[in-house]
Amino acid sequence: MKLGPCLVVLLPLLLAACGGDTPPPHSFPALRYSYLPPITLKVASINVEDDYLPGPGSAEMIGLAPEAPATALTQMAQDRLVANGSPGTATFVIRRASLDQTGDMLNGTMDVELNIRTSDGTRVGFADASVSRSQTAPDVGASQAEIKAALYDLTKKLMDAMNVELQYQIQRSLPEWLATAPDAATPPPSASGIAAQPLQPPGGSLHQ
Repeated sequence: MKLGPCLVVLLPLLLAACGGDTPPPHSFPALRYSYLPPITLKVASINVEDDYLPGPGSAEMIGLAPEAPATALTQMAQDRLVANGSPGTATFVIRRASLDQTGDMLNGTMDVELNIRTSDGTRVGFADASVSRSQTAPDVGASQAEIKAALYDLTKKLMDAMNVELQYQIQRSLPEWLATAPDAATPPPSASGIAAQPLQPPGGSLHQ
């Protein structure tokens, strides 16, 4: 059976209309931070430890997220923290990387710590950074794609804030352990005490 000219023209439009109820697939690019300035430390190596164990509610939210907050934090440390080859080690510790829903709000919190140790294992400096963000959760009955998009957006907001906060806290708490470039020749400070104290972050409140 041959289709008339009108049907030939309308058929693609009808097919498109029939498929209109299916939303296009969402794209969630991996969160990467190598485009930001590196933070070069006067140590020989940098390690990452994930010490966060989420509760059931947070674990469910993290399982739905296109990129888990702890994964994004690990990638940030790998992208931005650089060792210049001086003796000693730095350890980037993930204390908390949570996503939760309370009522109609999605909440996220990140707490990290950067420890500096000499070659004999003595801790001689540290900096910690914390950020929290909230946003309205998708409506009841939202598709899984919409939920994933909301969790991805929240994780990205947390990471944008953490990149600023971590760099600020390192510059304030560990200035003597910062090198201007990976090949900087300035020796690290002596192990004469812990080089950190409560700091006032860019927001103005005292950082705990």
